[in-house]
Amino acid sequence: MCGIAGIFHLATPRPVDPARIERMCQAMVHRGPDGHGVWTAPGVGLGHRRLSIIDVEGSAQPMASTDGRAMLVFNGEIYNYRELREELRGLGAQFHTDGDSEVILAAWQRWGPDCLSRLNGMFAFAIYDANDRTLFLARDRLGVKPLFLAELADGSLAFASELKGLLAHPMLRREVEPLAVEDYLAWGYVPDTRSIVKGVSKLLAGHCLLLAHDKPMPKPHCWWDVSFERRHKASAADLEAELLHLLRQSVKSRMISDVPLGAFLSGGVDSSSVVALMSEASANPVQTCSISFDVPSLDESGYASLVAEKFGTDHRSKLVSPDDFDAVEPLAAMFDEPFADASALPTWRVCQLARENVTVALSGDGADEALAGYRRHTFQHAEDRMRGILPSAVRSPLFGALGAIYPKADWAPRAFRAKTTFQSLASSSEAGYARALSFAAPELRQTLYSEAFLKLRGDYRAEQPFEQLMRDAPARSGLDRAQYADLKFWLPGDILTKVDRTSMAVSLEAREPLLDYRLIEFAAAIPEAMRIRKRQGKWLLKHTMQRYLPENILYRPKQGFVTPIAQWFRGPLAGEARAISQSTALARTGWFDAKQLSAVAEAHISGASDHGRLLWQLLMLDRSLSRLFAV
Repeated sequence: MCGIAGIFHLATPRPVDPARIERMCQAMVHRGPDGHGVWTAPGVGLGHRRLSIIDVEGSAQPMASTDGRAMLVFNGEIYNYRELREELRGLGAQFHTDGDSEVILAAWQRWGPDCLSRLNGMFAFAIYDANDRTLFLARDRLGVKPLFLAELADGSLAFASELKGLLAHPMLRREVEPLAVEDYLAWGYVPDTRSIVKGVSKLLAGHCLLLAHDKPMPKPHCWWDVSFERRHKASAADLEAELLHLLRQSVKSRMISDVPLGAFLSGGVDSSSVVALMSEASANPVQTCSISFDVPSLDESGYASLVAEKFGTDHRSKLVSPDDFDAVEPLAAMFDEPFADASALPTWRVCQLARENVTVALSGDGADEALAGYRRHTFQHAEDRMRGILPSAVRSPLFGALGAIYPKADWAPRAFRAKTTFQSLASSSEAGYARALSFAAPELRQTLYSEAFLKLRGDYRAEQPFEQLMRDAPARSGLDRAQYADLKFWLPGDILTKVDRTSMAVSLEAREPLLDYRLIEFAAAIPEAMRIRKRQGKWLLKHTMQRYLPENILYRPKQGFVTPIAQWFRGPLAGEARAISQSTALARTGWFDAKQLSAVAEAHISGASDHGRLLWQLLMLDRSLSRLFAV
């Protein structure tokens, strides 16, 4: 795991100052504290920060190919590099290291851009080919590893693993992108289709880019996608056997490491499944870690301890106070762009705990998206059945009227919070799912914005590209389309961004075995009845793991990392909530209705409404704007 940066002149190849690349890399030193390197040639410069995981003593970067033709900087891990090395050796390649970086170079020389389809791993890399005078940029299939891009006024393209790497370049203008604010208010993060800094973009997951001197900037090419169009015909027993085989392969391949390795263990189905299969594949006890809270309703540590005892892991748990609101500033610095998923805080804490003993940790991320594990998937599945029964001409006015008059009962038991369901049923499948996934609904955003910002936003709505993604999905059903959008939009923008930034902040490599592309492609063809059954998501995974895990792990209600932000804004952060509408960076932008922001804060503090998540979202936006733009 590392940080990479570089500069490539699209126009006339001009000299690249090595000190400029060095500054870009130094801004990301947390991603690679074990080593660094810079290489420049006419019109190009590459930089690298290294966190040593495989071939610790060798494989320094930037790395040249054996014939000197190509130069590589690489962030990530290639899990099948040993098999690829043997194949390439049989084709005449020679190797001088024991790592995966040299395998990428040899694969590039043999197959060119087609080498991507042979790589199983998480990666973002750049290869400069001196023969063709081209720069090849690529990002892994699911977007585990990030890559930010910026076209600069001098005709160059700069890239870096994090936005802070680009911000270290003096020619990058710090100007806010207003439409990113609309996106952020809708989703709680700035999706990979945009950046908070105008002129900055992100190479999308499963995309690559081939640049050449004296040629215009090309469009990125999609080199991998997942299709939900086919269905497995095999029996449940056969699909269980295939799923278990893929799970074992995925976990075992991600246990290759020359440094201490462990796992996050929350006690949920996904992390418990990973730990179970790690224990099966390991001759030694697996090192696991979890965090606990002193608030019983938030604490899952008992379930984690149960799994740890069952598999004899070397388990550590640390009590974290839920009153950890002092982490607001470090979190804002960690993410650069505004990021409102409050589970980032406990994720950071468990990464800190893991880093005390290991350098690599396996997580359970990805199973919910791939195997239909979110509650919103079961709702989408049920709502689409209703949409299939009632024509839109009947459904839209009926449920639209119910949604308009039904109160937003934040205080009520979950079964009585029907307003969102009515609003969803009045809409198309795509619009309904976008509403289920959003932080702030369109109606709420409309009330928050000032007239000036509404003019800036124009006709754009954050839901538009998301709904289009669902409509264009290679899929057969509403559930398919929802999962496709999760994998292409939500997963890289929220979940993987959260894990990458929080783990890299403490120089820890996080690996996601449940995102092995072979597993993702298999899961996309599972019949719906084996994904959701009796309102239970991830049915096939749970059924498969019954041989390993007890029922109170497999079938207990889903609970993620929880941060008590609602309580914070009624207690120690009440002053912060009130300040949002006054002298903060947010207020100085002029984009928001100050009276409305003040009313939201007071309604929450008094207990009349629950706006905790919205206030956290606004607070993190305020901190991000302050750091990035000094507004």
